[in-house]
Amino acid sequence: MPTEIERKFLISNDSWRDSVSKQSYYRQGYLANSRKASVRIRVTNDAAHLNIKGMTLGVSRKEFEYEVPLAEALDMLDNLCAGPLIEKTRYFVQHGGHTWEIDVFEGDNAGLVVAEVELSAEDEAFELPPWVGEEVSHEERYYNVCLVTHPYKEWKDKP
Repeated sequence: MPTEIERKFLISNDSWRDSVSKQSYYRQGYLANSRKASVRIRVTNDAAHLNIKGMTLGVSRKEFEYEVPLAEALDMLDNLCAGPLIEKTRYFVQHGGHTWEIDVFEGDNAGLVVAEVELSAEDEAFELPPWVGEEVSHEERYYNVCLVTHPYKEWKDKP
């Protein structure tokens, strides 16, 4: 069964921008959110995916992803998803043999920037880049699904 193992960090400075290999714009919304799973639709560039993710708090959780027709995904985003939608630019940076994904959020979450690294095991060793700050993998408010109901603009204790 598909499992995502991901660690999430705040950014301590902008030096990562010098090492970006590519970038993509993401627009995503949530069709459902329960105690067990969230169901999201995501559009990036000219592709769209339906994603079902377990709601386990931590670095490891079940994740299923399926390609869907772009026109249908756009219709779902516009008519079926709770707002605000998550809008962000994702930058890809290679460091220490891993691909780091830096998300720069827009809209109601503007100002939030986080870095994620996907791993093959929870205890996999990896090198922290010099631009990585505090780890927030276990803080629910940094999950995209939580940013819909509690956007960054409303946080009183911003990092």
